[in-house]
Amino acid sequence: MTELTSMRRSVPTRGGRRKREWLVPAGLIALSAVPVVAGATRLSQLTGGGPVTANSARYFATPLPVVAHIVAVTLFSLLGALQFAPALRRRAPRWHRISGRVLVPAGLVTALSGLWMTLFYPHLPDDSALLVGVRLVVGGGMIVSIVLGFAAIRRRDVARHRAWMARGYALGMGAGTQVLTVIPWVVLTGEQPGALPRALLMTAAWVINLAVAEWALRRRPGARQPVTRPV
Repeated sequence: MTELTSMRRSVPTRGGRRKREWLVPAGLIALSAVPVVAGATRLSQLTGGGPVTANSARYFATPLPVVAHIVAVTLFSLLGALQFAPALRRRAPRWHRISGRVLVPAGLVTALSGLWMTLFYPHLPDDSALLVGVRLVVGGGMIVSIVLGFAAIRRRDVARHRAWMARGYALGMGAGTQVLTVIPWVVLTGEQPGALPRALLMTAAWVINLAVAEWALRRRPGARQPVTRPV
């Protein structure tokens, strides 16, 4: 009787398992909250006509790229977070596929508009050559990851599809993690980071995201054995 009770305690309940499955999506939504709110604020300023500052004047001069970026990255970050919910994939596979068809173009628009802004918007004083170069690499890497993920699912290679889409999502979520890398600097120094520290702190956020994504992919059961199945 004691052994049976112990076994029951060691087996997680269905409700507890379901709650744990939602921890990752909830965490990703929380991570995207700051950039999503900042994007909504920027949209409000653009549609309301101001205020126009030295940092935002470039957006008012050519608003379409930044509007496309904000809308696309909001869709990509929020819908993408839900793709990491196993329960949702099991119960609503059709929803998973339909939202995936939204995520791919949203991710590509996010990356392409980000590249356009990096190349053609006037750079801010603290936008060092290093940061510009990193942004170009990240944008290109995000496009490659999404394209490879889409190509993999077209071949019905689910394992590689998930891996490449996870990498693309990790790169797309850099703005959320950058809040976490920059805030400690501001708290400790009492000022915004200069050009080089800013570039390093922002780069660290993308590196952290990719490292976490790779760690998560490698700890999945059967991660070394790609699985193919019909979509």
